[in-house]
Amino acid sequence: MTQSREPIGVIGTGYVGLVTAAGFAALGSEVFCVDVDEAKIAQLQRGEVPIYEPGLAELIASNGERLHFATTLDDAVAHSRLLFVSVGTPPTYSGDADLSAVHDVVDAMPRSGDHVLVMKSTVPCGTGRSIKRVLAEQGNGALAYVSCPEFLKEGSAIEDFMRPDRVVIGDDGDPAGDAVAALYEPLEAPVLRTDVASAEMIKLAANAFLATKISFINEIANVCEETGANVLDVAEGVGLDARIGPKFLQAGVGYGGSCFTKDVSALKLLAANSGYHFQLLGAVIEVNELQKRRVVAKLQRELGALAGKRIAVLGLAFKPNTDDMRGASSLVLAARLEAEGALVRAYDPVATDEARKIMPELDYATSALDVVTEADAVVLITEWPEFLSLSWQAVAEAMHGTLVIDGRNALDPEVVRAAGLTYQGIGRG
Repeated sequence: MTQSREPIGVIGTGYVGLVTAAGFAALGSEVFCVDVDEAKIAQLQRGEVPIYEPGLAELIASNGERLHFATTLDDAVAHSRLLFVSVGTPPTYSGDADLSAVHDVVDAMPRSGDHVLVMKSTVPCGTGRSIKRVLAEQGNGALAYVSCPEFLKEGSAIEDFMRPDRVVIGDDGDPAGDAVAALYEPLEAPVLRTDVASAEMIKLAANAFLATKISFINEIANVCEETGANVLDVAEGVGLDARIGPKFLQAGVGYGGSCFTKDVSALKLLAANSGYHFQLLGAVIEVNELQKRRVVAKLQRELGALAGKRIAVLGLAFKPNTDDMRGASSLVLAARLEAEGALVRAYDPVATDEARKIMPELDYATSALDVVTEADAVVLITEWPEFLSLSWQAVAEAMHGTLVIDGRNALDPEVVRAAGLTYQGIGRG
């Protein structure tokens, strides 16, 4: 690619913002990144990447000459017409998306008909309409607005950016949407052009549907435990149906992360605020929360009262290949175990520092064998490759007890049992 591509601004340097910035820089655009977090910007200016995402540090390093970092909008506004917004929209106590950071960006926009506000942040359906109304009230109605939701999965975000399933662009049918579409042309991905509200709904609906698949297969897994069926075989058989497909049919201790947890709740609340009771999503959320707690019941069934029992937790991040702790199942499990009086020790190869910020009182181990030493039971929560290649004979020798609960159905039961340990998965008959 050449540097003749259109320069862009990226406001917000979290997972979405940094991957978007690095991806467009790799395609040849000059990218002007903005964040109010001075410490984070200082890190990035030193070439340090503040988040863990496979391949991101290397991509930023190899395209550093096209990446610029600042705490103000000045350079982004001066050098780029397209301003991508990728700030956080976390849930509030009511379940609504917190749009305060989005509104801060809107208020800081230049009074210009030459710029385009491109919304990457996940926002409720109707946000674009509201923002355009606010811009008009501020005398900035000439500023164009485009919705371009992200579909990046943590742990594979670079691949998702470079080889997307689709690019969704919601606009008013004006040149602003054409300019955004042109940026993505080198990726040769299907492009869906629609109105702003539909683009906003596509993101929420996609995540809600995937979360529904997870909760559904977890319900099936629970029934399998009662009937003796094996959920792995059931999921394979169901997934071979071309109408359903195999993805997101992996039973376990429930989904986590920022996207599913937030977006499912946000869509349910959006429906309620619009006068519609979205019953299905209520069940999806309930099943997911109960699934995390079923592990405690499994432990109690095998160990009796958990007070004083040593429980080793393998994995803290909500999924492998990320240090993200938002919505992680480990948070619920650790809290419930400690409430039962258990002595919880945990280990994660990447997410320990992030976990300490949320659970500073938790006992953290320095390795997988360290965490299982003298444990009465081991619970696998995050299926890091390091855990899948463990010597279970060494684990058995280090443990005090024998119980291993595979919360992701990621281990080979026969290998675990051959070491003299008691294996329990999720829905494996």
